[in-house]
Amino acid sequence: MTPLIHIVDDDESFLRSMERRLRGHGFTAATYPSVDRFFERPDPDAPGCVLADLQMPKRDGFDLQETLAKSDNPLPVVFVTGKGDIPTSVRAMRAGAEDFLTKRAATADLVAAIDRAIDRNARERAERMRSAESRKKLAQLSDRELQMLLGIVKGLQNREMAEEYGLSERTVKYHRTMLTRRLDIYAPVDLTRLVQEAGITIEELAAMAGAKPARDRGP
Repeated sequence: MTPLIHIVDDDESFLRSMERRLRGHGFTAATYPSVDRFFERPDPDAPGCVLADLQMPKRDGFDLQETLAKSDNPLPVVFVTGKGDIPTSVRAMRAGAEDFLTKRAATADLVAAIDRAIDRNARERAERMRSAESRKKLAQLSDRELQMLLGIVKGLQNREMAEEYGLSERTVKYHRTMLTRRLDIYAPVDLTRLVQEAGITIEELAAMAGAKPARDRGP
């Protein structure tokens, strides 16, 4: 899918000129006269980035940045503003802005910022997809398999897991085998990486494993 550059500014003449400027450099762009109109866009899950003015009526650029960061598709933001100072730019960058430019910035600087934002969006989208897929795999595990996974992530040996969960080592080995077969992942380091990619902490994994009474499915 082609990345879309969203231009958000209350100055209509700037919107038109910026759209022409970006299209002239091969970008696909869409314009919005307000933050509210931007959040009404028809395809909120599309890849791309946002070029936003800072000072706008009702909802400003910081409001856009904060709301977007909490969304399911937190597109990178490049601020392109007519007025800016060092404290404002620092605040924007600390909140995750890709860049902070003035409206008089050179085209090369603007294009470079957009390219970085698009690359960043592609990386972050890929990470979110991996995380979602990892979470989907973990959601299919039984309570006992989650316990085994928790023990592996904690670096416990079979004997230690048997003591912690009140099981025999034979039962632990059985459920470890079921876990690795279900996930088709056999090395402890790869199982740990799966949990990390899912963005789940040891505490969260422990809560998942203990959410329901564990039920044995074997010897």
